[in-house]
Amino acid sequence: MTSLRKLGSSDLEVFPLSLGGNVFGWTADETASFAVLDAYAAAGGNFIDTADSYTAWIEGNSGGESETIIGRWVQARGNRDDVVIATKVSQHPEFPGLSADNIKAAADASLRRLGTDHIDLYYTHFDKPEVPVEEIVGALDELVRAGKVRHIAASNITPERLQESLEFSDREGLARYVALQPHYNLVSRDTYEGGLQDLAARFGIAAVPYFALAAGFLTGKYRPGTTVQSARAAGAAKHLDTERGRNVLTALDEIAQAHGTEIPTVALAWLAAQPTVAAPIASARTVEQLPALLGVAQLELTAQEITRLTGASA
Repeated sequence: MTSLRKLGSSDLEVFPLSLGGNVFGWTADETASFAVLDAYAAAGGNFIDTADSYTAWIEGNSGGESETIIGRWVQARGNRDDVVIATKVSQHPEFPGLSADNIKAAADASLRRLGTDHIDLYYTHFDKPEVPVEEIVGALDELVRAGKVRHIAASNITPERLQESLEFSDREGLARYVALQPHYNLVSRDTYEGGLQDLAARFGIAAVPYFALAAGFLTGKYRPGTTVQSARAAGAAKHLDTERGRNVLTALDEIAQAHGTEIPTVALAWLAAQPTVAAPIASARTVEQLPALLGVAQLELTAQEITRLTGASA
């Protein structure tokens, strides 16, 4: 049985891979999504990440499709107490921004779609600097006190705004962010390392990185001269044009071969070994894609291998 990891200062214990729900209702329909969720849960997974805006970018969708699929799955399986559900606020077309009223209205809408009476981890999806942190944290604290949200978190926020929020929570005795969802992977390190990572360490915050596989680049399927059929191919393939991207692929190839494992597993294992990281996020649109992600729970890289990857990604 894979050991669960404590999520920051919260009482949540999570599987070391968070299953991304961004593909549910996009590249995975409800049947495929249920199959992926079933396989993830069967492997011991319990940490599901979504947002109220998923998948509003698809023509004909209005946002909330991912939450709805997850809610139907939880209801069908009767496993609400066995899973940690994280969702986010600020980007839904009908509930944009982080005003106090919007945060509370969006949370109620998410609860309805998820078919539950509480959200385990509620993120501000994108910070809105025009809204005072006092208003944002105050509204989130009300949701916690009402029992609608267990813990709060932040994503896409500057170190300055994060510190201001944390200090306000401590000063006023309000709910405080226990997790941070940064853009962070082997080919994008400065998006987290530095000010954000230092604050996370100082305040005991867990990092749950998104784009953990760099939109698919760190799966190893992008190589010179190859064409990948993917909705995210253009963004992922650009890393082939950088020395860092090529160096990282070479190091991943070597270490994956040494362990007899797959490249995505190694990339996720490096991330999981970084200070403050509790669980990287990765998504799968098919059950066949899951084993390479789930392998992070068993793979422990040596100090030398971590150093090799860190050097290649410098």
